[in-house]
Amino acid sequence: MAWFYLLVCLLAGALMPLQAGVNAQLARWVGHPAVASLVSFAVGTLVLLAYSAALRPQLSALSALAEAPWWVWVGGLFGGVFVTAAATLAPRLGAATFISVTIAGQVLVSILLDHFGVVGFAERPLTPLRLLGALLLVAGVLLVRKF
Repeated sequence: MAWFYLLVCLLAGALMPLQAGVNAQLARWVGHPAVASLVSFAVGTLVLLAYSAALRPQLSALSALAEAPWWVWVGGLFGGVFVTAAATLAPRLGAATFISVTIAGQVLVSILLDHFGVVGFAERPLTPLRLLGALLLVAGVLLVRKF
């Protein structure tokens, strides 16, 4: 089952440069990256509504939402920042540079999240080899950008 999860992650990651390019083109048609992000999120919301209607998942009581910590609500904000940044910056940087830089940011923050075990992640200490992996990733970003 782990291989299936890894394959799904790989496919989801493969969609990121496509999403950046599509939203950048959408921004040209609608006139602004923020509007393109809004349209993109509206389409995503409609798709998720249809998907949820088909699955009919059990919903928690509204009182459970009121008890959730404040920080669980910022995921949409993070998504909005990413989609708008992609629509704005991917055409200027190119797909490879934009995606490699965002992946480097994701890995660096992920290592910190793992190390401190925050926002629901299990603690996984920062080791010299994990740090080396992150540094190699940064070196890869520099190579992608330079050449």
